[in-house]
Amino acid sequence: MTTIITVEGMTCGHCEQTVEEALQGVSGVTDATVDRENEQASVDGDADATALVEAIEDAGYTAHA
Repeated sequence: MTTIITVEGMTCGHCEQTVEEALQGVSGVTDATVDRENEQASVDGDADATALVEAIEDAGYTAHA
């Protein structure tokens, strides 16, 4: 299953990497790709959307599913 999360506040490639790493640390995530230009994260796996949003917010960004 693929979940799309809107991520606000990313300004550079390092931001994308930080969000990707945060998402990959969530149980159930098999892959995560972040695109700062479109303000989206595409997450594959069976992780709960709430857990994904929390991981992004814990990394310092605003997110919503």
